[in-house]
Order: sequence, then structure tokens, then C-alpha cells
Amino acid sequence: MFKSLSNINQQQLNIWVKQALTKAKSGNLPNYIPLLAEASPNSFAMVLQSLDNQIISLGNVKTRIPFMSVIKPFLLFYLLSKFGDEFVFTKVGRKPSKNSFNSLEQLEFDEGWPRNPMINSGAITLSSLLPGNTAIERCNNFCYWLNNYGNCQLFLDKNVLASVRSLPNQNNQAIAQKLVEYGYIKDAEITLDTYNQICCLSGNISDVATLGILLVKSPNTEWQKHCYIVQELITTCGLYETSDHYAIDIGIPLKSSVSGIVLGLVPTTGVIVCYSPPLDQQGNSVAGLFMLEVIVKNLELSVFC
Repeated sequence: MFKSLSNINQQQLNIWVKQALTKAKSGNLPNYIPLLAEASPNSFAMVLQSLDNQIISLGNVKTRIPFMSVIKPFLLFYLLSKFGDEFVFTKVGRKPSKNSFNSLEQLEFDEGWPRNPMINSGAITLSSLLPGNTAIERCNNFCYWLNNYGNCQLFLDKNVLASVRSLPNQNNQAIAQKLVEYGYIKDAEITLDTYNQICCLSGNISDVATLGILLVKSPNTEWQKHCYIVQELITTCGLYETSDHYAIDIGIPLKSSVSGIVLGLVPTTGVIVCYSPPLDQQGNSVAGLFMLEVIVKNLELSVFC
């Protein structure tokens, strides 16, 4: 559990939130998904949850948020639990990339081999492994599994999906086509539609936290090794080209999302989740990273402590 969770000073938390929202003014909303560009830059929510279900929450924790890239570690965890690590890593690598999360150049340099599950090429490839004949079947099956094991209420936000489809992502289309050319996926259209749909699975910040607990302590002992694999990969790849910097500076596994979510896993302890829409140049929530850093350092939660 968070040994010092009950000792967190609420007044200090409020001061940090004010500082975080000030820093968020330096960020920008993503303009390539219209509905995300309409988010209030002052929106904020945060949950700290321990393995024994101690919870501290701040802000509007009922706000519905599309998971976007925060779905990637859960996609990996699901496929590891279903197929095992030996099979999964015949489809995707485990190496970090110093290029952006949607880099076509990285994929071409690697001759079509998706470098890791946290960048788009890797997540698109893994989306092709979800069971189902259509994109909606695959998304529904995955959503059902998450809600069942995570005890949450995720749903496909069709408005967000329509917004994603309104401005087709040519870079992701090129990545999917390249993956077909190199033989890593069979059908670019269905696979990319599956990827878009699972990224539009939505819930509130408490759902993210509850699901995050699965990645710290699995629902059964056989899957615990999968937790360690996911923790490793979001530590080295979860914040894309800045992952190594934050692995050292903050010191816990972190995964970000263009919708403004940052998920932090505290091994053997719990999770910290923050939502604030303005992003830095790498697509990470400015306020979210600030809050994770000050809390981890204040509570001495770094794995390097």
C-alpha cells in the first residue's frame, strides 16, 4: 500500500494542482482529433489508489475521457494473458525508439518490424491479434474483458470515433500499409479500424486507476509475469522518445495519452492517474507529468529510492 498515502497534506496537493495548471498553459491541445481540440485546457482530475483500495481523488473524476494511447499497455497485457509472451514477441519488439510515437521512418529503418508495443506501429500490429472477424467484434471482446477483470464501465465513445474518422490519420494509414507489405499484418483497413476503436474506449479517471491496478497486481498468479513485462515496456517506451529521461527523473513506469491522461504504476503499491488535456511537444500531459513527479518524489515512491 501507499505507506504515506494517508499522510498526504490536502493543502499541499491543492498547491501542486495550481502549479500544474499554470504549467499546463505552455501546452497545446491536439488539433488532429477535433473533439480533443475542444477540451477545456483547465480540466483536471487525479486519482491515487493503493492495492488495498485506499483512494484519494481530486478534480472532476466523473469526466468521461477517451483512453487513446493509454489503452496500449492494456492491449499488451490482454494479449500476453491470452497467447503468452513467446508468441506476442514474435509480432512486436521490446526496444525503445528515439523517434516519435507515429514515426513511419522508424518502421522503415527497422524494415517493417514494429519496435515496441507502445508506439503506433506496435499497437496497430497487436490490434490485428484481437479475436473477432470485424473491428467492432474485436473492440467489443476486448472491452468486455477489461470491464470484467477491471470491474469498470468502459464503453466505445462513438462521437470520439466519428471525430477520429473525420480527419483520417494518413501517417497511421501509411504505417498499416507498410506492415502489410512486410507481412506483419494481413488487412490494413480492418486492423487500423480496430486500433482506432480501441483507442476510443472511454471511461473516467477512476476506471483508468482501477484498470491500472491490474498492471501492478494481476488477478491471478500466472499472469503476474505479464505485469512485470508491461511495467518494463512502459518504463522504457511509455513516454516515447522521452521515456529514458522520465524513467530516471520520476522513477516509476509511466504511460501517456494524447487525450491528456498520464498513468503511473507504483510496483507493489498502487497507481497514480492524472488527467489534464494540454500536451507538450511529445504528446504528454504537461500538468500530468508535473503532478506525477512531485508526488512520487514527495512520497519517495521511485523504484530507485
